[in-house]
Amino acid sequence: MNKSLVAGVGIGALAALGVAAVAGSHFAQQTPQFAEVVAVQPLTENINTPHEVCRNVNVVHRRAVQDENRITGSVLGAVAGGVLGHQFGGGHGRDIATVAGALAGGYAGNQAQQSLQNSDTYQTSHRRCTTQYTQSQRTKGYNVTYKVGDKQGTIMMDHKPGSVIPLDAQGNLKLSEPTVQKS
Repeated sequence: MNKSLVAGVGIGALAALGVAAVAGSHFAQQTPQFAEVVAVQPLTENINTPHEVCRNVNVVHRRAVQDENRITGSVLGAVAGGVLGHQFGGGHGRDIATVAGALAGGYAGNQAQQSLQNSDTYQTSHRRCTTQYTQSQRTKGYNVTYKVGDKQGTIMMDHKPGSVIPLDAQGNLKLSEPTVQKS
């Protein structure tokens, strides 16, 4: 084999290795332009919105009572009972029947007046309102997990990012620029 051929092949191989080393170091020093978005988790909060719910309700009222002690019913019942009791017996028995009739009639008249007073009612309609709450959720931000090379990080963003986030020359996230949706 020719020495010059071996030397030429050797020099060519060394030159190729040198070019590859220079090119490799050049590409190795170049920073990535994008961070890959690995996961996006929305951060939500519950919101309770109050609103008033009204309905009409029928209310039963008892009319004002003029004779709270029910004297009128007691007197009328006693008179009617006394007259009825006087119809029975004779002599001293008639007096006892009259008194017993008056007592029973007075009690019955008192109870009858109470029943009438309790049933003397009227209805009105009232508007009743209550505060009820409607619950909803609002997204207040996003926890974004990203990856640059082998390093992974997490950041909170106010908007949902695309599939990648731009990086500046130092490899930091450019959050002021819109994120990109790569296919």
